[in-house]
Amino acid sequence: MRTAHTHPSDPIVAIATAPGRGAVGIVRASGRNLAPLIQAVCGRAELPPRQAVLLPFLASNGEPLDRGLALHFPAPHSYTGEDVLELQAHGGPVLLQLLLARCLEALSGLRLAEPGEFTERAFLNDKLDLAQAEAVADLIEASTEAAARSAARSMAGAFSHEVTALAARIVELRTLVEATLDFPEEEIDFLEKARARERLDAIEAAIEAALGRARQGALLREGLRVVLAGQPNVGKSSLLNALAGAELAIVTPIPGTTRDRVAETIQIDGVPLHITDTAGLRLPHEAADEVERIGIARSWEAIAGADVLLFLRDLSRAGEPAYDAADAEIAGLLPAATPRIEVWNKADAVVAPGAALPPGALALSAKTGAGLETLRQALLQRAGWQAAPEGVFIARTRHVEALRRTLEHLRAAQAHAAVRDAALDLLAEELRLAHRALASITGEFGVEDLLGEIFGRFCIGK
Repeated sequence: MRTAHTHPSDPIVAIATAPGRGAVGIVRASGRNLAPLIQAVCGRAELPPRQAVLLPFLASNGEPLDRGLALHFPAPHSYTGEDVLELQAHGGPVLLQLLLARCLEALSGLRLAEPGEFTERAFLNDKLDLAQAEAVADLIEASTEAAARSAARSMAGAFSHEVTALAARIVELRTLVEATLDFPEEEIDFLEKARARERLDAIEAAIEAALGRARQGALLREGLRVVLAGQPNVGKSSLLNALAGAELAIVTPIPGTTRDRVAETIQIDGVPLHITDTAGLRLPHEAADEVERIGIARSWEAIAGADVLLFLRDLSRAGEPAYDAADAEIAGLLPAATPRIEVWNKADAVVAPGAALPPGALALSAKTGAGLETLRQALLQRAGWQAAPEGVFIARTRHVEALRRTLEHLRAAQAHAAVRDAALDLLAEELRLAHRALASITGEFGVEDLLGEIFGRFCIGK
């Protein structure tokens, strides 16, 4: 949230490029009138709109701090909707701090921007809706090419346009229902004449489709937490290394080599997977020492937070009574609600690896790579990944939740409409709630409590 001493009309300034040294660094300012700042720093009364001008950036004594490009974007044709000045200098940290300090000195009331404040102003000045504003941060933070492309589509308005079109359909139906409520003397069967139930069915189907795509987008943005679990020496670390394509975890024939969690993010078909290797699971009294006991406890913590569990078993030891009993005991302790894939590793050590495997289990060899592609596709399937990246827009958990609430209200409306002599006031109320839930995605309703949380997660200067 904005601090008490700040005001949305204050002119703001920040370094808009990442910390560190680089060829170019940008200092960005936004406000209602930046003419005094342009005069002080650029030595000119005005700059041509939206044109890069090479000039010296002046210190208070008139000496040049640096020589670079100045761009002036007059309101309202700018990112924030206010006057925006961008100073492109050499990217040395000390130089950029000097230029920032010079700007703060040159314009009365100018203050440092807070995280996300430039984009928040773009939202408040109707340059972006809320879903587009969130997509700006998602594009910056995208960890895969597919996520970046999807975020770019959302930023361009693909998600917002779909939400707006769906909201318009709900509003149209609301208008008909509420108009009928205003004229109760009209003896017409509204639901039949307006084909309200058919319209509701069509809108509900469209919301379900949008919800499916939003879930795909949320998966692209947030990724999937995958935890490798199993007894010691079943090949969890070898599988992590094979999936990552790098030697991340130490692998030895000694049981209990992995003592702590080892995590790595990979991507499969553009979907980020956050994979965690854990210490081998066994009963606390069987642990070799206190370090292993702590490692096992941390393994269970990771398992509790997993989206998908890979339960690894040693195919070369299948059929050994003690080994099978320990596996059964571990399987009974794993969270029943968490999707699980049973993986039988070390298929290279047996003659017929596919024989007598339980339904849904996969046989593979982390050593040779056999079966890895089947496992990758199984992970995507368990994650619910079905759509092609080209058809997905980036989405957040709150978008998925808003669409889910919309769907609930539409189904409640459909239930009212299905009753003979339906209560149109209840139908109208459910449609109103559906519209409100859907419109919260783009910020038309109910955004006040979201602004601080959303924009506070942005980087300074954006």
